[in-house]
Amino acid sequence: MARTSPTDGGRKAAGPSAVRQASLTDVAEVAGVSHMTVSRVINGTGPVKPETRARVEAAIRELDYRPNSAARTLATGKSETLGVIALDSTLYGPASMLYGIEHAAREAGYAITISSVSRPQRQSIADAVENLRRQAVEGILVIAPHVAAGRALEFTPRDVPLVAVGASESAPVPVVTVDQYDGARRATEHLLALGHKTVWHVAGPSDWLEARAREQGWRETLEAHGIEAPPMLRGDWSPRSGYDAGRKLVAESGVTAVFVANDQMALGMLRAFAEAGITVPRDVHVVGFDDVPEAAYFSPPLTTVRQDFIEVGRQAFELLLLRLKEEDDGGRHLITPELVVRESTGPR
Repeated sequence: MARTSPTDGGRKAAGPSAVRQASLTDVAEVAGVSHMTVSRVINGTGPVKPETRARVEAAIRELDYRPNSAARTLATGKSETLGVIALDSTLYGPASMLYGIEHAAREAGYAITISSVSRPQRQSIADAVENLRRQAVEGILVIAPHVAAGRALEFTPRDVPLVAVGASESAPVPVVTVDQYDGARRATEHLLALGHKTVWHVAGPSDWLEARAREQGWRETLEAHGIEAPPMLRGDWSPRSGYDAGRKLVAESGVTAVFVANDQMALGMLRAFAEAGITVPRDVHVVGFDDVPEAAYFSPPLTTVRQDFIEVGRQAFELLLLRLKEEDDGGRHLITPELVVRESTGPR
């Protein structure tokens, strides 16, 4: 049987139809350098002449060489992989936080390994941490907007760099989060500035930190204006719960302004109002929270509070890198949200 060379595109594996992946030695042979030189080029360690680097990079492209991640980890002590523990949820907030983290890591050349948990409890978080540690991740980001997830952070091991996203100020690790309280304050102030005597609120589930902070921001803003908060309604983030809350508000007298804790519940509320013959914004002004992509196309387009999830991901990723270098300050980093004004709070 004829021997195939590394450059003829026919590198054979043991099987008759398999193609062997090019190795570091193959690259060295084609480039006419030692395998140590190839390693220095790939890992960015040690000096390499520009013309030598160019030959190695050309060989890498020619052979379509892909470094073996396990071997690279052994050689450098770094996997260039971060772990993310995320709630198994399709809700816009947690899913967008995950996207923001993935975006930041990809821009920096890091890979992400995700461990999803269906219930954010102490044992499930601990199991997820151990699972990621076995995969040699350099550090872990925990998306923890749930009360139980925040409590579970108190029991995570201290020998792995960890940063929480969306956790409370009492978390025992560094935290990056959107200032939910400030977003609720902005929404409530906007409605009061339009001349409303009070603002009603449809809150999210009580076991979510975001729902608690938004409720607190709404309530304390009213108090700062000397206004007693009207009875609060509670939903579960879904359009159906917003619809049910809307039907209850239809039966109330004097409801002219409503701050809803997320856009999906606001969507359901708009439907309930429309069925009852209540026109938004002529009869009632409505403000949501999140600025989901569909919010601009609701009927009417929804005034809402936008969270910059790309910035959340960037800051969380950078904070974790500082933790890896033991340079972080261990504090809580707040990202200011933005009020986006649309037709749902237009002229009355």
